Amino acid sequence: MGDHGRAGRGVIVSDTERQVAGRYRLRERLGRGAMGIVWHGYDEQLHRVVAIKELIVPDNSDDAKADKAKSRAMREARLAARLEHPHAIRVYDVVEDDGQPWLVMEYLPSRSLAGLITENGAVPPKDVAMIGAQIASALAAAHKHGILHRDVKPANILVGDQDVKITDFGISRAADDVTATATGTVGTPAYFSPEVARGEEAGFPSDVFSLGATLYTAVEGTPPFGTMDNALAMLHKVATGEYRTPEKAGPLLPVLERMLHRDPAERPTMDESVKLLAAVAQEEDDETVVATAVLPEPEEPEPTEVVEPVEVAVPPIPARPEVDPARPAAFIPTEPAEDEGRKKAGPLITAAVLILLLIVALGAYFLWPKKNTPQDASPSNPASASSQAPTSAGGQPPASAPQTQSQPPSSPPASATQPPASSAVTPPPAATNAAQALTDYYNLLPGDLNAGWARLTDNFKAGRGLDFGQYQSFWNRFSDVNAVNVTQQGDAVVSATINYTNKDGSTFSEQHTYTLVQVNGSWMVDNQS
Repeated sequence: MGDHGRAGRGVIVSDTERQVAGRYRLRERLGRGAMGIVWHGYDEQLHRVVAIKELIVPDNSDDAKADKAKSRAMREARLAARLEHPHAIRVYDVVEDDGQPWLVMEYLPSRSLAGLITENGAVPPKDVAMIGAQIASALAAAHKHGILHRDVKPANILVGDQDVKITDFGISRAADDVTATATGTVGTPAYFSPEVARGEEAGFPSDVFSLGATLYTAVEGTPPFGTMDNALAMLHKVATGEYRTPEKAGPLLPVLERMLHRDPAERPTMDESVKLLAAVAQEEDDETVVATAVLPEPEEPEPTEVVEPVEVAVPPIPARPEVDPARPAAFIPTEPAEDEGRKKAGPLITAAVLILLLIVALGAYFLWPKKNTPQDASPSNPASASSQAPTSAGGQPPASAPQTQSQPPSSPPASATQPPASSAVTPPPAATNAAQALTDYYNLLPGDLNAGWARLTDNFKAGRGLDFGQYQSFWNRFSDVNAVNVTQQGDAVVSATINYTNKDGSTFSEQHTYTLVQVNGSWMVDNQS
């Protein structure tokens, strides 16, 4: 849970140190919204920092409406607690204290997207596409569980240093009975879908529209239907479905137009929205990769540089932690970028250079025979080579480092071809599903760290600044580890309890949610939260 009025941080209020439900200690008031008050709190049983939201029932509501609102709040919150996703704020607990329902949630140090837009203005289309893909993945998972958000808006999207998450699932629905009389509907009218503004029942396409309106606001700096103080006038305008065509969306424009379609049946599903948004980010990444690959050529016309653009195409990949871990392939430079680089390099190659290049290649073959098989795979699949490059360096540091130092003239090709050789020693075995793959991963530890390291993606390692030495140092503290209660939350999302046994015999457990991805047909761990 993020700032929701970060200016409130550090302000001590009279209720500070109050204990809720005999367990949760209120520390600081973070802010107040239409649905309640958010606190920075502490779980005294599990010893962890949490966000605590008190759902406020208006004083002017009668007892029957108040009781109905409380009942619905508890029900909706418990439904939301079933959702575990890397880009959704988790609901840990739902309690009643002093006659009011309280939600205990994950705490995420962050700023709301609404706050960022207010402070910095419009957000670049690429960043908006990345944020949108991550949030859409969380909403898609919620829809698969039958959970409708109902109030997707910039204020409910939290942007942390490394994470983007959506919060307040079902909260607007919970307050329906006691707030509907105020404006005739519930939620934030500026981000309503036309059908909801007309008083029709919200459905999954309504969430798609609201996310589209949120992304429109991020890229344009203002909501699609503008802003009005009169809620009824705003509802009337939204109901028409006619919005101003965005001027700054660039490649995001076709996606926004589909998500903001007046007819719910014509909008993409949330799963389709994930792919559409990911494609926008991929398109821009490809352009960056091509430019990076072509520019170095004039500086170094030597024959060895003809191969260099293929290797240079790899560096943009470490930026992937900004993207949805559940779909990293959408943002990995793929073969078209490499082909374009080759096409631009092709005219520079004369017949004499080709002959010289053949001689160099033959010499490299006999000098370094390990490059035989891997080199065939590397140029044809740069994404595969890049995703495993750190695996070789980390998984077998004594072997890879000396080889790089002993052959500086060909170090880029050598490093690019090492990962497949490493993976041939400890390849991630095929698992039938993500849950089995996670179980298999922990079964390797702490005994076979090389094999365990090989099952972590570059995204996982880069996101934590992790090298093999740190990985080894961490796991050397334990004599045993195992995963229990491994539960599949979606196609690629798994929750589990991890039991650790220290070398002194003491034990402890942690609960985590993991996102796994398939790389070359094998499941690999891409994110942990």
